[in-house]
Amino acid sequence: MASHSPRLLSVIRRAFSISSSSLGGVSMVQGASRGIGLEFVKQLLENDDKERVIATCRNPSASTGLIHLKDKFEDRLRILPLDLTVESSIEASALSIKETYGRLNLLINASGILSIPEIIHPETTLNKVEKSSLMLAYEVNAVGPILVIKHMWPLLKEGGGNGTGRSTAVVASLSARVASIGDNRLGGWHSYRSSKTALNQLSKTVSVEFARKKDPITCILLHPGTVDTDLSKPFQRNIPPDKIFSKEFSVQKLLSIINNVKSHDNGKFFAWDGQEIPW
Repeated sequence: MASHSPRLLSVIRRAFSISSSSLGGVSMVQGASRGIGLEFVKQLLENDDKERVIATCRNPSASTGLIHLKDKFEDRLRILPLDLTVESSIEASALSIKETYGRLNLLINASGILSIPEIIHPETTLNKVEKSSLMLAYEVNAVGPILVIKHMWPLLKEGGGNGTGRSTAVVASLSARVASIGDNRLGGWHSYRSSKTALNQLSKTVSVEFARKKDPITCILLHPGTVDTDLSKPFQRNIPPDKIFSKEFSVQKLLSIINNVKSHDNGKFFAWDGQEIPW
C-alpha cells in the first residue's frame, strides 16, 4: 500500500475538519433514558438542526421517551446501550461512536442514583450508613462517569470545538450542591453526598490533565437545582414550589452555561444560574 506524503495528509485532515464543521457538532448524553438526561437529548436536537446526538442508557428499549425522539429525529439521533457498571459496554459505545462519527464535541454525564426502594435510600443518620449503599452510589455517581470520560477522551480530543462555535470540546458532568464540602451545613445523605464529592474531585483531576496536555477539552461540573424528576420527587415535600424547577427550565439554563463555556472555566463547578459553587 502506497504511503501518503505529509502534505497530502495535511490536506486530507483539513478537508475533514471543514467537512466536520459544516456538519455541526456531535454530542453524547450518558444517562439519557428519562429525566434531565432525556431533556438534554431533546433540547440538543431541537436547538440545532445540524446537531448529531448519541443517547446512551442501560436499557434503551425501555425508554419510551428516547423511542419517541428517535421517531422524530431518526437521522440525527443514535441510541446505544451503555451500563455504567460494565466497562466493556462503555468501550463498545466509544468504538461505535468512533466508527460512525470519528469525534465528539460534547459529553454530558447525566446519570445519578439517590434512592431505590429496598436497595438504597438517603441516610438521615450515621447509624443508617451501609457499605452496600456507599459502594453502589460511588459506582454509579463517580466511578462510571469517569470511566466514560476515559474512553471518550480520544474522541473529544479529535472533536475539540469543531462545528460548534466553541473553542474546545466540553465535558459536563451533573453534580449537586450537596457535594460541596464548604457548603455542607446539614449533614446526612452520606452515600449520595460523598459520591458526588468524589465525582467533583475526579473531574477536577481530569481537568488538570487536559490543561497540562493542552487538549482542546474543557471539563466542568454542573448543579441543576432541584428538578422535578423521579430522582427528587420523594424529597420535595419541604421545598418551596418556586425552588423546584421543571426539566425544561433547568436544562435550558445548563445548556446556556455549556454553550458559553471558555477554556478558563476548565475544572470549575457551576450552579444552574452560572454562579460558581465552593468545593
